[in-house]
Amino acid sequence: MLLHMPVYSVGRASQLLGVSPDTVRRWADAGRLPTRRDGQGHRTVEGADLAAFAAGLRREPSGPETAHLTSARNTFAGIVTRVAVDGLVAQVEVQAGPHRVVSLLTAEAVVELGLEPGMEAVARVKSTNVTVDLP
Repeated sequence: MLLHMPVYSVGRASQLLGVSPDTVRRWADAGRLPTRRDGQGHRTVEGADLAAFAAGLRREPSGPETAHLTSARNTFAGIVTRVAVDGLVAQVEVQAGPHRVVSLLTAEAVVELGLEPGMEAVARVKSTNVTVDLP
């Protein structure tokens, strides 16, 4: 279990979602993505809120805001949106812009990495296997 839920800047949230910081600000202004102000007045996004929003994006059709994304060398940097542990195995979902990557891992690996929704993670695809790394 995480002791401290991640909090992301608008810039980092935009990178994880695969859109511009202006797009993230517009989503926040429209009430689609909850943000808060930090001590310096900068907008921040709670990890759990970003995970929920990213999971919702996968249900929306790709548009001009997300069409520029590519998978360089089969690496998908994103945010963990779901972790399901069942006995010795676990399923981890990472939302990387418009891409949803699902990986089957051991439950032990999930615990060792401390994977929880709202965390940044990098999914790497090789052949038919997907691994999840911390950034």
